[in-house]
Amino acid sequence: MHEREVTPRRLPRVMEQALCLNDFEPMAERTLPRAIFKYVSGYSEDGATHRRNLRAFAERAFVPNVLVDVSGVDTTTRLFGVDYASPFGIAPMGFSRLVAPDCDVLFARSAAQAGLPFILSGASLTRLEEVRQAGPTSWFQAYIPGDEDRIRPMVERVERAGFDTLVVTVDTAVHGQHELAARHGFRSPVQPSLDLAWQGATRPGWLWRVLLRSFLSGNAPHFENMDAERGPPVFSRTLVRDIGRRAGLSWTHIERIRKRWTGRLVLKGVMSAADARMAEKAGVDGIIVSNHGGRQIDCAAGALDLLERIADQVDGLTVMYDGGVRRGSDVLKAIKLGARFVFVGRPLLLAAAAGEKVALDHALSLMKDDIGRTMALLGITRLDEFDKVALLHDGRGTTVEADA
Repeated sequence: MHEREVTPRRLPRVMEQALCLNDFEPMAERTLPRAIFKYVSGYSEDGATHRRNLRAFAERAFVPNVLVDVSGVDTTTRLFGVDYASPFGIAPMGFSRLVAPDCDVLFARSAAQAGLPFILSGASLTRLEEVRQAGPTSWFQAYIPGDEDRIRPMVERVERAGFDTLVVTVDTAVHGQHELAARHGFRSPVQPSLDLAWQGATRPGWLWRVLLRSFLSGNAPHFENMDAERGPPVFSRTLVRDIGRRAGLSWTHIERIRKRWTGRLVLKGVMSAADARMAEKAGVDGIIVSNHGGRQIDCAAGALDLLERIADQVDGLTVMYDGGVRRGSDVLKAIKLGARFVFVGRPLLLAAAAGEKVALDHALSLMKDDIGRTMALLGITRLDEFDKVALLHDGRGTTVEADA
């Protein structure tokens, strides 16, 4: 008998127009209310840090090797003892449920199906227990307060839910200034207004799929995972969002969490070698070099510009990266500069906005294919062969050389 041929599922015509992650942004803009689109695609203050993230990748270029047998490219990556299909995952992003229906559950399921990790944000609007059940490759990112009485029950809740990796974001002692989003009507908590109502009415598909179905089912969006208990509602005229005394969070709290938490502990938002060494000393398993995608401080260096010097300063710490990643070549540049793994944020959220699961799965596939294709064109078949490839930095004239 002949084996039955499996015909690849054809993408909807509109999705076929998406050839890279950047192509999802205009699709999402046509789908989302203006205020939410500006929040997702935006940055803090004037966007200088965000632009530095993007520019840092553009300033760096590989020197390809040719006449190498690259017929068997393997993008598999081992991270914390787990094999992933490719060296990237989905970064944590708050308010995702306002962008696409059940977006955090969607991320968890699609990531697990693709063999990739997804980090659930502490600012998410879906209960962490539900997300972990939907996707076993999910991690949890917490906004930890500097309050021992609140830290312990939060850690216990994450542990009961079955998460094996806890990510503590450390660059949000106070809120960043999101002027762009605020000018278009988006603040946290969201304050209802006639302008926002009109924006929703002009996007009827979003209004029904994302918002009205939630309210009609009695599941209005709340901050579900800021604490051990359910948090406040997202839509409020008077409620001030409690950032949970994050300004008091210190290395002492991290050391206490390390003693209490038996799983893998990661710090997200580390931007200096000195802090990386402190994390290593505190027994942290890994760090994510990140400036929050340019959404916190707007006078910070580009995260990629600091990655190499941080990676060179630590031995037993797993170094990861996020910020400004748009292409498979960006992932590979971060790996060349010392990252073990890379996380991608807003382009994947914009993909989910553009076409939910079909678009998100397509975006993940585009990135996986781009990484493999770029490796082949560079003349390598495995990620541990980057010592054979030079990386030039034309912004300063410096070079990360290949081994002779």
